[in-house]
Amino acid sequence: MSRSEFGDGVAKAVPVIISASPFAVLFGAIAVANGLTVFEAGLTSATVFAGASQLVGIELFGNHVPAWLIILSVFAVNFRHVLYSAALTPLIEHFSLGQKAATLFLLTDPQFAESLKRREIGKQVTFSWYMGLGLPIFVAWVAMTLVGAFFGKLIGDPARFGLDVLLPIYFMALVLGFRRRSNFLPVVAVSAVASVIAHKTVGSPWHVSIGAIAGVLAAALMPPPVKRKPDEEAHSLEAGQ
Repeated sequence: MSRSEFGDGVAKAVPVIISASPFAVLFGAIAVANGLTVFEAGLTSATVFAGASQLVGIELFGNHVPAWLIILSVFAVNFRHVLYSAALTPLIEHFSLGQKAATLFLLTDPQFAESLKRREIGKQVTFSWYMGLGLPIFVAWVAMTLVGAFFGKLIGDPARFGLDVLLPIYFMALVLGFRRRSNFLPVVAVSAVASVIAHKTVGSPWHVSIGAIAGVLAAALMPPPVKRKPDEEAHSLEAGQ
């Protein structure tokens, strides 16, 4: 495992950890409030490792809804990972079977986006780099869940301190990182409109997957992207344009 590439991945993980930590604390607090022990809250984060679906699942668990509805809701939130894994497969073909299993377990929204950006600037997605990005996020997520489980009642709602805006801001920055791509605006607009309509009509959490599917369909139906010279593409991505 390359130490320098692992370090590059760690550097990418830092902003993710900062923005996601309040939500890990929030999950730990909600989990304990809904009847889980501190150990069970930490074990959930360590085995599921999917923030949005964990929050949805624990809220439904606390309301004593049927198990099938919890499973279906978690599936709806995480359906986008089916699309992520399909798109990521060409980037990790050189991984061994065990490495692929570890890679897909650590797959999150930022992990996926950073992998695409790395490939587009001409760098290979190596296992060292991927673990450097994924492992710190995983460890921090579990650790902050335990913090929330222990001290959640003292922290209360992160919205009181404005911490709830950190994760949406981070995701917005990720999306804007692809703004130089062809068809960026129409694809984002279609996805956003579909998600809002789904939220108003079908309800949460289906709006997440419906918005993602609408964006994918829009991208597939639109004219093919304009080819840019590799050096232009690399320069624009490295400059964050």
